[in-house]
Amino acid sequence: MSLEFISLENIQEIAHHYGYWAIFVGILLENLGIPIPGETVTLVGGFLAGSNELSYWFVLSDAVAGATIGGICGYWIGRIGGWPLLMRLGQLLRIPEPKILSIKDKFTENGTKAVFFGRFFALLRIFAAPLAGIAEIPFWKFFLVNLAGATAWGSAMVSLAYFAGKIVSLEQLVTWVSQFALVAVLILVAVIAIPLWLESRQEKVGSGE
Repeated sequence: MSLEFISLENIQEIAHHYGYWAIFVGILLENLGIPIPGETVTLVGGFLAGSNELSYWFVLSDAVAGATIGGICGYWIGRIGGWPLLMRLGQLLRIPEPKILSIKDKFTENGTKAVFFGRFFALLRIFAAPLAGIAEIPFWKFFLVNLAGATAWGSAMVSLAYFAGKIVSLEQLVTWVSQFALVAVLILVAVIAIPLWLESRQEKVGSGE
């Protein structure tokens, strides 16, 4: 979900005026949880690099740096104050504390994978880093997978726009990426929600409800 006034045209205009700073700040803010379309910002940067208005390597560096720094900030937000907030949220949603602890343990087991692959999912890109902090994944381990994920994601998005932007319009490219991201999110939700639902059913059956 992006802010309504941040349209593709506005992002292009901002990128034309502020260049590399616009790309870096846009991606950084998205990773801090501000609803800015980070993928679109990255695609615009790659597209401008493909048209020789910006440097491919500088745009890629902006994407990786913004995503990495944003992830680090998110990690420490989760590490310092995320657990009390999560517990309060659990109380509001009437989720028992043992269940929250169980979810935390499961995330700890798969946290590094979530941080790396979460780069390619809009929601996980925002929440994976704070959740890693809440799960108290060692910072050095988080830093490595965060940097690797940011590099893989940034390289994919910038390169896609750099090369594909010479064949199709930027508008069409953004549409395709958005559609793919939506399908990916739906698949991710199904992968997470179905096992939880099955587990909940088994617990009810086991308790005789």
